[in-house]
Amino acid sequence: MIVVTGGAGFIGSCFLKKLNDMDVSNILVVDELGTGAKWKNLVGKDIAGVVHKTAFRTNLLAGEYGAEIEAIVHLGACSRTTEEDADYLLENNYEYSKDLAQYAADRNIRFIYASSAATYGSGGSGYSDSEYNALEPLNMYGFSKHLFDNWVRRNGYDTRFVGIKFFNVFGPNEYHKGDMASLVYKAYRQVVDTGVIRLFKSYRPEYEHGEQKRDFIYVKDAVDIMWDMLRLGEIAGIFNLGTGRARTWNDLAGAVFHALGREPHIEYIDMPESLKNQYQYFTEAEMEKLRQTRAGHECTSLENAVADYVQNYLDRDYKHL
Repeated sequence: MIVVTGGAGFIGSCFLKKLNDMDVSNILVVDELGTGAKWKNLVGKDIAGVVHKTAFRTNLLAGEYGAEIEAIVHLGACSRTTEEDADYLLENNYEYSKDLAQYAADRNIRFIYASSAATYGSGGSGYSDSEYNALEPLNMYGFSKHLFDNWVRRNGYDTRFVGIKFFNVFGPNEYHKGDMASLVYKAYRQVVDTGVIRLFKSYRPEYEHGEQKRDFIYVKDAVDIMWDMLRLGEIAGIFNLGTGRARTWNDLAGAVFHALGREPHIEYIDMPESLKNQYQYFTEAEMEKLRQTRAGHECTSLENAVADYVQNYLDRDYKHL
């Protein structure tokens, strides 16, 4: 059995689809569905069952799963970069992860987990996935992920586990994420409703408005690479997962307009004060470490990925993958 925590979430549910496409269905989904629409990401997926994240942790540590589990893909976390409850993030993102990881290590279970590009902070120490200790995350979410990365390294588990530093992932099944959904999703709604995309102004002279850059990766590319990481048992370490090419917010907005067959109309708006001190002006994944493995993958261009997402999912009543 493969356990996928966060399996009803954005990347998790897309990974379920990839597993099903590879004829894998003995999957236990671990998540917290609540009262929102996240459950819709599970519709049509061939899985063995769903268990609440708290019950799973309790059952796991009580030894109730025996030798059933062959791999744990740990994607579940609070991913709100604006979350201010540090104690909650430490418990949910760090302590919970430690429990699952130690269980996997003690039983030689394949363990793959989600880290984040938020660990790199402003990028002052670069974006190398070979150095971690000097990083200075800008928010508590990134710090919780950084703590776990370093715990993995200190215990020598980076020679056995796979950690994935996701950069800016976008695509189908993110519809439930609200303010944490990608700009592609938000921009689509803005264009449909108003004909305009609003981007934050730049407050640094070296960047024009909308010329701040991110490494955007389509979720379909991300889960293809994750499948390779799962099936290729020799792969271990903490890896960046992006395209390796930063693009501007203006590029992204232009791709959305083009996918909808409309002329670009962009407005630049003030950034909330709460974001100014934790805003990343540039991210770009160093990808050489991953390319040296057999999980290397040529990613879809930004323009083609946005077109696929807009035309085949968003424009089709938010079709799920």
